[in-house]
Amino acid sequence: MFESLTERLGDVFDRLKRRGALSEDDVAAAMREVRVALLEADVALPVVRDFIAAVQERTVGQEVVKSVTPGQMVVKIVHDELVEMLGGEGVDIDLNAPAPVAILVVGLQGSGKTTTTAKIAQYLSEKQKKRVLMAALDVRRPAAQEQLRVLGDQALIPTLDIQLGEMPVAIAKRAMDQARREGYDVVLLDTAGRLAIDDALMTEATAIRDAAKPHETLLVADAMTGQDAVNTAQAFNERVGISGIVLTRMDGDARGGAALSMRAVTGQPIKLIGTGEKMDALEPFHPERVAGRILDMGDVVSLVERAHELVEEDEAEKIARKIQKGEFDLNDLLDQLRQLKKMGGLGGVMSMLPGVGKVKKQMAEHDIDDSLIKRQEAIILSMTPGERQRPALVKASRKKRIAAGSGTTVQEINKLLKQYQQMHTMMKKMKKMGGKMPAMGGGGMPPGMLPPGMGR
Repeated sequence: MFESLTERLGDVFDRLKRRGALSEDDVAAAMREVRVALLEADVALPVVRDFIAAVQERTVGQEVVKSVTPGQMVVKIVHDELVEMLGGEGVDIDLNAPAPVAILVVGLQGSGKTTTTAKIAQYLSEKQKKRVLMAALDVRRPAAQEQLRVLGDQALIPTLDIQLGEMPVAIAKRAMDQARREGYDVVLLDTAGRLAIDDALMTEATAIRDAAKPHETLLVADAMTGQDAVNTAQAFNERVGISGIVLTRMDGDARGGAALSMRAVTGQPIKLIGTGEKMDALEPFHPERVAGRILDMGDVVSLVERAHELVEEDEAEKIARKIQKGEFDLNDLLDQLRQLKKMGGLGGVMSMLPGVGKVKKQMAEHDIDDSLIKRQEAIILSMTPGERQRPALVKASRKKRIAAGSGTTVQEINKLLKQYQQMHTMMKKMKKMGGKMPAMGGGGMPPGMLPPGMGR
């Protein structure tokens, strides 16, 4: 998400930062380019207009022209205004109400509403330790209720029993009654969607809202649908009233304008974002971190948080100790590659590192993508235990055998061994200097994985 916008803005700001001083005309020209970049990224015109006006108000004064580093100051002002546009601070789901707290989930058909309902349930259950009951109110789409039940089974979240012929309002009332009797903390009500906004959809959603009296009404919108998602948000906010937005498919390759527009258009915060298909691929929305990603400043905080959640601490410490002693072998490299996969692969990790937007083409030229991890993993798994512990044993005949067993080439095996040797040499130097080499558990990634000029 945001790749094309990041690239466009990066080009604009690189030119500004190369200049020792900036005139007001320089800043105005840059702002015209920023305006075009935002419009091309599908950000709503009124939002772009307000954003540029706010930025220009701050950039035209002494703050920029008299700054020691005027180019950097412009970037900071744009960053701050982006954060403001996205809501300022992250806002989590509000459960500050008497239990059971009803959460109404609304949206168009195809936005990922039912799957997102189950993800939210798992998120509240695991992260906030709440007892959650889900209820499927979509009685029109074939198997919609069954879909939520299956997802509930996968996430170990109870769902309300399905009763054929029962209407949505009655289902909502029954869900709330059962939650009260059985001591649930939260009830998630998954409503029916439509292919487009219509009166019947809004009337039904309003009736359910009046019956269940939800503390939160969350709109699920697909970030890939661009301006349509913004129109949907406006319509639901006007007719039903929403308290927050959940953006799905934020891991896609859309232009990202919907995410930048929705908060400004509805006045309601983006609370959660879906970042993949897995049930745990849901995370809180942090405006400052997203602004950092857009401006290619990275999001190291989220990367470290993800590493802390997904990487076993004992395993990370064990590898760190081996690195310090200079005992790192191919078994350990294999562990590092697997940890990298857990954290979202190269794409997921690289997207959170500062300045990576500028080397996307270089990565493509060197065939560096998530398939590289799979191929390297296959190579190591095709070695004998002795070869993994002592890579020096891998000579010409062994390389041919390993290549045949892993479906790779001798050249790829040579690259992997060279990468390992670079790491080993670096670790010996670190050991002599008394320094420490962080394992993946600290949010790093295997040196030598990156193309020339990108490694540490």
